[in-house]
Amino acid sequence: MRILKYILLLALLAVIGFSVYVGTQKSEFDVTRSQFIKAQKSVVFTYVNDYRNWEDFGSWKEDDPSMVFTYSDTTIGKGASYSWKGKYGEGKTSTTFEKENDSIAQKVFFSGNEGKAYLTFKDTAGGTKVTWNSKGKMGFVEKVYATFKGGVSTVIGEMQEKTLAKLDKVISHEMNTYAIKVDGVVQKIGGYYFQQKINCKISEAPKNISLVLPNMLRFFKDNNIGLTGSPFVMYTKYDLANQLVWFSVCLPMKEEIFTAEGSDYTTGNLQPFQAVKTTLNGDYSHSKEAWDKTADYLKKNNLAENQNANRIEVYAVAANRVKSPSKWVTELYIPVGSGTPVVEEPVASNANEAVRPATQSVVKPATTPTANSTSKPVVKPAAKPASTPAKNPTSKPAAKPVVKPAPKPAAREAQVIE
Repeated sequence: MRILKYILLLALLAVIGFSVYVGTQKSEFDVTRSQFIKAQKSVVFTYVNDYRNWEDFGSWKEDDPSMVFTYSDTTIGKGASYSWKGKYGEGKTSTTFEKENDSIAQKVFFSGNEGKAYLTFKDTAGGTKVTWNSKGKMGFVEKVYATFKGGVSTVIGEMQEKTLAKLDKVISHEMNTYAIKVDGVVQKIGGYYFQQKINCKISEAPKNISLVLPNMLRFFKDNNIGLTGSPFVMYTKYDLANQLVWFSVCLPMKEEIFTAEGSDYTTGNLQPFQAVKTTLNGDYSHSKEAWDKTADYLKKNNLAENQNANRIEVYAVAANRVKSPSKWVTELYIPVGSGTPVVEEPVASNANEAVRPATQSVVKPATTPTANSTSKPVVKPAAKPASTPAKNPTSKPAAKPVVKPAPKPAAREAQVIE
């Protein structure tokens, strides 16, 4: 009995001693690791800047496959965030600062502890150097775990190394797995569409599209507006000297709707037109190559681009449906011939306001809303045909512009002319 008491006493002293030892260890950590990524800086930055991708390259999912991730409405840029729950605890990471293609600052919460992280992206020969610095303070339980694993710096450092190595592997696969096929001349179908106009630097266009599109899709869902096809972008003007572009992010819909005056959103009507179609399977970063191949096809086949129409980019399969960039499908259309151009139909701000004659879409920089616009559209019912009385007897139905039909194409969109 006396021996048992001594054993219990020694065990208690050992626990106390270990607790004192752990308590005297530093709670603070400041750990930095770097990794060479075999991809250009803009590609790496764009991929890391979207929290929807962190689940794929973060090493913590390997340690805890049961971990569940939750994403905020915004997953890109400042204010973006995501959270997680797993067998080791729960936490949240949010972006507090970003500098395009340069750096990202984060605030990290984990099991009651707060930390900060800072990632930088530097051009190097043949790729990008990503440096990840983490600072913070661990609680007692985390310090106990770290003690058995070789210390706080070792635990944090190994996590960073595994994550950065996996990032290199994932990007190498996702960004380099792609295919481009010029399908030939097709007939692009038309219809009504909902749009938000944007003008920005050419290099900033992909990011602005990725920010605006989710908000538009959410607006459609909240207002029970049905999509009749895939989202698309209509490019209306380029200023190559200043590297500027004007375009509209569009959602196709069945019926015309009206928006409040001053709204960021307006309605247009896309007329059918002939175009050379190219299909890009893979990440959007290869779109320039796809556009170039489409333009080459026009030259080789003596086809003239229709300057009265606009180029269109359709996101047949995009990030809102499939997370892996290697599985995205983008359709590019360059209008050809002298057929009916893409027309934006000026839409009255309400059912009582007369509609101006249809004109070609021209985006003016001074009045074009940016991707950061916050005003919300108010949808009103479309004006009914003249033969059907409106609910408001004083309201006049919106007049429809007269548009000549497009010439009969050599093939429908599904039938390609090589």
